[in-house]
Amino acid sequence: MGKIRRGGYIFITWIGDHSPYHVHVYRDGTLVVKWDLENDTPMQGAASKRILRLLQELRDEGQL
Repeated sequence: MGKIRRGGYIFITWIGDHSPYHVHVYRDGTLVVKWDLENDTPMQGAASKRILRLLQELRDEGQL
């Protein structure tokens, strides 16, 4: 499991979770979006431009 706090959001991934590889994004304990990292699309919820920017930053840093 990976848990990263960034920009007021919590990004969580689980090792061995179902395919496709994805991240759960929470704010104040509520799921905002479940983002498919393989296809770059939302699986549940919607991602704001800020979340998309944070996801890209985390990828660039090798965190996701």
